[in-house]
Amino acid sequence: MNALAHERRLKTLQIEIREGTRLPDVIVPGLRSILHQLSTSETARDLVRRGFRVMRSFVSSIRISIDDFEFGLSVDPERGTADSGNLDLDLPDLFEAIGEAARAAGTAIVLVIDELQYLDGRDFGALIMSLHKTTQQGLPVHLVGAGLPQILALAGHSKSYAERLFRYPSVGPLQGDDARAAVRNPIDSEGAAIDDDALNEIIAITEGYPYFIQQWSHEAWNIAPGPSITLADVRAANEYALRELDQSFFRVRFDRCTPAEKRYLRALADLGPGSHRSGEIAERLGAKVTAVGPLRNKLIAKGMIYSPQHGDTAFTVPMFDRFMIRAMPILE
Repeated sequence: MNALAHERRLKTLQIEIREGTRLPDVIVPGLRSILHQLSTSETARDLVRRGFRVMRSFVSSIRISIDDFEFGLSVDPERGTADSGNLDLDLPDLFEAIGEAARAAGTAIVLVIDELQYLDGRDFGALIMSLHKTTQQGLPVHLVGAGLPQILALAGHSKSYAERLFRYPSVGPLQGDDARAAVRNPIDSEGAAIDDDALNEIIAITEGYPYFIQQWSHEAWNIAPGPSITLADVRAANEYALRELDQSFFRVRFDRCTPAEKRYLRALADLGPGSHRSGEIAERLGAKVTAVGPLRNKLIAKGMIYSPQHGDTAFTVPMFDRFMIRAMPILE
């Protein structure tokens, strides 16, 4: 997406949100850089100067935890704009000022933000309000965001009009021909081959999850003597693929959880693949739903689980249930 925007000579800001990140800390430096880029346009110079003054007000009113951030902002603040100290009011003012400068320069700004689920409710709400304001005024500021399934609910909880402001395409497992092509095409490009039953086995094991397809295909390729990857090769690759995922992909997620959170995940794993009612998990733990509710909320915030529908709970990635049973053979 970032490359496509560059091809169209748009101004882009690419951000990855991490757990505990404050939105102003990561977004303001990039917006400052965009203002510098817009300053080369003669038609936008006055509005760019105003954009810097508004940013100066914003930085002064909202604590920005970046060393030496004042560098490059040696301008007087824009009094009465973005200086209330309230993020819900000040961030929309900043977006408006930068959007006006972009419009005057004849370009648009595209915010490309990954891992949106890690934004806290306040920051998420301020981001939505800012985009709502620029949309109402026809200013060229756009968001392309990505995150785990809970971002739809998070956005809706932050602002009720979020469902009308954005589109939420679902990016799920690869299906059918797309999944087969992901396995077969790289193999074909190297002049090798894969038997149909071996290909079908990879798709079945990985449930079409792209990262897992890559991992199983990699291990099967390394094992196969050639010229074709067979079903026996794929089955032999299982041990290596699972070991790699257990030590990296799954373990990183597991280690972020407290002992109590791990017990909750282990209880969910006991119930098998798919989504399960919160009451079933609580019963497996020998506790009331209300008692384990805070654990569930924390695990959703960490991106470990999500709620496909009210009262249901599921892992955010496939095969994590089986990992939990390997990591904690007994639910104590």
